[in-house]
Amino acid sequence: MSKVDTREETKAAMENSEPLRPTEGKFAAIVVCWLLGNGCLFSWNSMLTIEDYYIYLFPKYHPSRVLTLVYQPFAVGTLAILAYKENKINTRIRNLFGYTLFFISSLAVLLLDLVTSGKGGLGTFVGVCMVSGAFGIADAHTQGGMVGELSYMLPEFIQSFLAGAAASGALTSALRLITKAAFENSKNGLHKGATHDSYKVDIDHLSFYLPAVLFFSISTFFELFCVLLYAFVFPKLPIVKYYRSKVASEGSNTFSSDLAEDGIKTPRVNDEGKLLERKGTKQLLLENIDYAIDLFLIYALTLSIFPGFLSEDTGSHSLGTWYALVLIAMYNVCDLIGRYIPLLKSLKLQSRKMLTIVIVSRLLFVPAFYFTAKYGAQGWMIMLTSLLGLTNGYLTVCVLTSAPKGYMGPEQNALGNVLVLFLLG
Repeated sequence: MSKVDTREETKAAMENSEPLRPTEGKFAAIVVCWLLGNGCLFSWNSMLTIEDYYIYLFPKYHPSRVLTLVYQPFAVGTLAILAYKENKINTRIRNLFGYTLFFISSLAVLLLDLVTSGKGGLGTFVGVCMVSGAFGIADAHTQGGMVGELSYMLPEFIQSFLAGAAASGALTSALRLITKAAFENSKNGLHKGATHDSYKVDIDHLSFYLPAVLFFSISTFFELFCVLLYAFVFPKLPIVKYYRSKVASEGSNTFSSDLAEDGIKTPRVNDEGKLLERKGTKQLLLENIDYAIDLFLIYALTLSIFPGFLSEDTGSHSLGTWYALVLIAMYNVCDLIGRYIPLLKSLKLQSRKMLTIVIVSRLLFVPAFYFTAKYGAQGWMIMLTSLLGLTNGYLTVCVLTSAPKGYMGPEQNALGNVLVLFLLG
């Protein structure tokens, strides 16, 4: 007779048989997860945040839309392959490759800017698009790999990683506002003494070019820091070693070779001496199709508005060139705040049905943004953008921390990859 393994039965068995989890290194792991989450999107958010520079440089090519359209197919296509082959890929090497590619790509766009001295043209734009595609490939490796890995650890680790990803947007926005203010003040002072129109154009170009160089210099060094952090700090934490050995003992191949090098044995048997069997990726998807669709809807709605619509379709307002930057900054800050709200259990939405209802109701943002952009004042647009970011961060954490509960480690890893695939889809 075939054994029926329900999710509830698996959860109960795990809770009854699992030994007390170690807590040594927990706080350090939370901090490292935050930094790695930041590094997962820091380069891409840097590119998004200086889109006013790219709009100035490539006015005919709609970079705020094109760069996202180039980024996403590479991210989705690569992650689809990685999610399908998840159990056969060494997760450590996968994540290291992703962070290393972020570092190389950030360095490449920095060198491209320096070599061309910030000049426009089709060739330069194609180079920037190639870097955007490389960011997508790197994101597929790190975001899917890290969410999958952290899914079988503590929910606080996933929350911290996701908060770090949002923090990258908030930090780059804050840095962009500071650099814009600093360079505009310098530019205005220089303009007062300028006597030729050509000199004025050079100053305008410099006020965009120098912040871009600064952004990608910081991004390059930070991505290198993340490579070293994941390679030498994260795997040495006791709590991380515990969960990696635990998931390997439950049948995962993703860390077995690494653990064997450390002398950690990983027998894949249950208490009765029988080999553990994990559910297939297809079955996991069918059992969690509502969560997958929820994530798809969250980001389909968000990306239809942010950043392209906010960068190009907001009309003329009293904030002038600051307007789009303020909107993007408000989105990023509220997205970050939203990702911390679920830490308060009383405010965390856990009902699968209610999650879906709330997520579908976000579609009302589409007509709200349309009519606000056409008829509303800038204050209403800032408020709407803040709500968009707040709900995006909050609902993302609620879904990704709720879905893995009740599964074995290898299943949680696979499910994390599948959910991120729908997020990027």
